[in-house]
Amino acid sequence: MLVDLTKVKDKLNKIRTGEITEGKKIGIPDIDNYIRFKEGNFNVILGHANVGKTTVILYLMLLYAKRLNIRWLVFSSENEPHSIYRKLVEFLEQKPITQVTEKQFDTQMDYINDYFKVIDNNNLYTYRHIIELATSYKKAWNYGGLLIDPYNSLIKDPEIMKSLGGHEYDYQATTEIRKFCKTYNVSTWLNTHANTAALRMKHPMGHEYAGHPIPPMASDVEGGGKFVNRADDFMVIHRYIQHPADWTQSHIHVRKVKEIETGGKPTSMDDPIRFQSIAGNVGFQINGNVILEKPIREEFKKVINLK
Repeated sequence: MLVDLTKVKDKLNKIRTGEITEGKKIGIPDIDNYIRFKEGNFNVILGHANVGKTTVILYLMLLYAKRLNIRWLVFSSENEPHSIYRKLVEFLEQKPITQVTEKQFDTQMDYINDYFKVIDNNNLYTYRHIIELATSYKKAWNYGGLLIDPYNSLIKDPEIMKSLGGHEYDYQATTEIRKFCKTYNVSTWLNTHANTAALRMKHPMGHEYAGHPIPPMASDVEGGGKFVNRADDFMVIHRYIQHPADWTQSHIHVRKVKEIETGGKPTSMDDPIRFQSIAGNVGFQINGNVILEKPIREEFKKVINLK
């Protein structure tokens, strides 16, 4: 089958005239300049183990839910479902769950249930199982974003492994996940781990973070460069967990934006997006400003004439 030249010309004309639809913004330039929500995008996230990748990803997902009404389907094998819901409640309330009242808890759980569905992680899944579930839920509950966290927790399909081998298996998996994105217009975020060799790479003397592990490069994904090759956008989440002052700061390095015409661009090598954790790890700030709006209490709505 050949491509439809009419569709090709239409898209090129929109790029030529500046009329192409941009990815959605959330109204925060420090994020919007580099990251956009793009329907049907295949996004790959990379980072070392235990740097808080999932926490940052969940926060970004919640931002898109609150500001753009994006609904999310979540598969996270390394986090118990109650831990995901707890983190979302704490982000929304901006305080530890032990300080959340029953009314606040019920309100936020109702909101989360409207915008997030979590796949039971007690079962073992291949990537095709996740695609099948995601397809089924897309038809039943029209969500806009899918998180697969992490890729290396998915079991290998023995039949595909037998016919393709390890290297080609991952390429086939990323190809099929990418096809799912485009077919159902779902922005899919695939979380990946860096290989162990990458963790041994340290910043040189004279660098701001001399002696600390450097953020992994796109080629450091466990499984090789096929992930960045197949991705539309690729970002690295890093945290200097042993740094005495900056261990609570998460850095987002945008390494690849396939279509800069639709918004977003790579960050400079040593100038990432910096998320500063709020005390208690209940949210993030950028440049001293809390990113997510604080909830407006019912008792205050009358005072400011809100209904």
